[in-house]
Amino acid sequence: MPRPYPPFKPCPCGSGRSYSACCQPFHTGEKAAPTPEALMRSRYSAYALADAEYVRRTWHPDTVPAELDLNDGVKYTGLRIHRAEGDEVDFTASMKSPDGQPHRMRERSQFVQLDGRWLYWRESE
Repeated sequence: MPRPYPPFKPCPCGSGRSYSACCQPFHTGEKAAPTPEALMRSRYSAYALADAEYVRRTWHPDTVPAELDLNDGVKYTGLRIHRAEGDEVDFTASMKSPDGQPHRMRERSQFVQLDGRWLYWRESE
């Protein structure tokens, strides 16, 4: 179950817009993310809000993991987009582990379109 988040607060993705004007319409299904960067930002916000349903819904069905636990105590503290070009987004996600230790994850994500929607693509590990 996603964590409640006030729609007037700044969006967790760091866009500078309110949640209601940024990622919330994607999370609720009101709109589809129009670009890979918008999808990346909305997925980051979904991780921050523990919205596993949205994360799974926006993951390509050929690469989505069988298990996904977003209630693991990780606190997401920031997103930095380094480059968004074509179907790739290079970003760093900052977070704190349950014991308060800071971590950063840098990834160059690939996105594909399926039935007119952008989806996250990740090779199976």
